[in-house]
Amino acid sequence: MTLRSLAVRLGAPALRRVNRAGVFFALAVAAVTAGAVTTGNNLLFLILAAMLSTLMISGLISRLSLAGLELDFLLPEHITAQRPVRGRLQVRNLKRWMPSFSLHLRGQHAEAVSSPVYLPVLPGRARMELPVEIRFLRRGLHRSGSFRFSTSFPFGFLERSTEVSLTTQVLVYPRIDPQPGFEELLASVRGELEAQARGRGQDFYRIRPYEPFESARHVDWKATAHTGQLQVREFAREQDRLLEICLDLSVPPGREEWFERAVECCAFLVWRLSQRAVRLRFRTQEFEMVLPEMGDACEVLRYLALVTPRRGDPPKPRSEPDCSYVLVSAQAEARLRDAGWEHARIVGVDELFAGATASEPDRA
Repeated sequence: MTLRSLAVRLGAPALRRVNRAGVFFALAVAAVTAGAVTTGNNLLFLILAAMLSTLMISGLISRLSLAGLELDFLLPEHITAQRPVRGRLQVRNLKRWMPSFSLHLRGQHAEAVSSPVYLPVLPGRARMELPVEIRFLRRGLHRSGSFRFSTSFPFGFLERSTEVSLTTQVLVYPRIDPQPGFEELLASVRGELEAQARGRGQDFYRIRPYEPFESARHVDWKATAHTGQLQVREFAREQDRLLEICLDLSVPPGREEWFERAVECCAFLVWRLSQRAVRLRFRTQEFEMVLPEMGDACEVLRYLALVTPRRGDPPKPRSEPDCSYVLVSAQAEARLRDAGWEHARIVGVDELFAGATASEPDRA
């Protein structure tokens, strides 16, 4: 390592925090300073010089320990927010000869390392690999600046920390775990699909009680004789009914928190319904995909991981036979119905934002 490259690495911003030992050491330095100035004793001046030299050496060694570190995670391909994943942590010391001592790894702002990571020593040009469990708290593309290394080596007077760069980028999908109100919405959507799944296909669907004005040719006389009431046969449609989930990216100012909630709601619906082999079409003003013909649920989650609000008009409505519609939008319901969404199930601010408010104490 050249002196120039070392100076660049040492010039990286670092935060300092005084420990309890540092407070006592500072008081001792102040006491020795006062005694040396008051009495003029040369021995006290020598002790003061040694204490200040010790403090300077401590700061230099801790800064050298944090310089030239590189971090990488070997994680699964698909990662969702708020869900712990197990992977392997790789830490590399880029310095040619200077080792790093007593390193602690902490998440910065958005990440949480479930188990503490501590490296007692990392020699120069060495690479260390450790198993770790990590949980990303937010969706998106995670780059450098997400983690911090800290050390109080060698004397524990100051704890110095610095951001460490990730050699690779990590894409985190939105949260797909059930949240308050999501299960009820899923049950309602599935109920509507089941209610509209009756048809005149060839595959038997179920036997149910007779309803007024129905054709008598579908009456099942054996079931009628057994129950004493008219029973009819139902058959499944030849083609499954399509469900369209539409996310409105046009969000009024001050609704950013609700938009994150809406993204998580769409991710939850797409993931759970795709597992049940429901034909889905997800679209926004700038994206459209039909599952499973055009891709799988991970393609939609990958898009939702990076989606951001935009100003403009709500998405244009569609009216297709054999298709159900769910619109997730922060616009006024009256405006959406006037725009042609009267046939859709509208999930608005009152439905999602109320659930988000109710879940805040649970998160705390």
